[in-house]
Amino acid sequence: MLPVSLRRSSLSRVIKKSAGWIAAVLALAGTAVFLLGQSPAAPLRFVILGDRMGEVVAGKYEAVWKAIAAEKPAFVVGVGDSIQGGSDATAETEWLDLGRILEPFRKIPYFPSAGNHDIWNEASATLYVKHAGRPLHYSFDQGPVHFTMLDNSLGDALAPGELAFLEEDLKAHQKQPVKFIVSHRPSWILNVVVKNPDFPLAQLAAKYGVEYVVAGHVHEMMHLSLEGVEYISAPSAGGHLRASGKYEDGWFFGYIVATVNGTDVQFSVHELGASHGEGRVTPLSDWGVVGLLKK
Repeated sequence: MLPVSLRRSSLSRVIKKSAGWIAAVLALAGTAVFLLGQSPAAPLRFVILGDRMGEVVAGKYEAVWKAIAAEKPAFVVGVGDSIQGGSDATAETEWLDLGRILEPFRKIPYFPSAGNHDIWNEASATLYVKHAGRPLHYSFDQGPVHFTMLDNSLGDALAPGELAFLEEDLKAHQKQPVKFIVSHRPSWILNVVVKNPDFPLAQLAAKYGVEYVVAGHVHEMMHLSLEGVEYISAPSAGGHLRASGKYEDGWFFGYIVATVNGTDVQFSVHELGASHGEGRVTPLSDWGVVGLLKK
């Protein structure tokens, strides 16, 4: 039998060695519990903003931005027509006036596209880049989402250069799981209405997995689908209402909130409340090409 002093020494070494293993096991267990208990990434929420012009209705655009700020979005994507434009003599002043309207909301990142009221010649394009703070076409990522912002301010169709930029951009960002194409004019609308997928934008969307295409220009809330792609026309954010002017026909002042969970995107369509509207909120699925599906 070992002497008591040696037995105690051996036991001490075993305890110390065991303590090291126990600490390691506990650390690993704690890490596992932490990882298992982690909450999933918070949803990404952003807003799609419609036209301010043409023929602005006083007070609507400011009210839309106040409502947007209350939503606390991560950022805002705009479809253009920020100024009335058309005159080189007044364009700079109009941009400065817009800047004063947006000043209280500068903390919200804003990504506009160029509208036909924003750009009508080379000089106005230069002013647009200066005051909007964005190129005529560009792209950006937010979380899992990639946005390609196109310029069709000078014509209804997407010019060959824009389509080339679109394909190059989508090819370079194929790994992004969610993709949006945004432009001012809905150059796609006639083809989508007649269910014709054989046009360049739709072909590129199919090739690179784009699921959402957004535009403005007509000031009317519209929603169409074609071969797995959702096409969205944003409601007015201040530009005058046309045709019947009725909410159920897509004519109202408001905005769209998009919520991204992983690769799932849900849209809610918001009408202004108070003195500007009735504050109605509907899912995108309630809307079609001529307004609400159930009127």
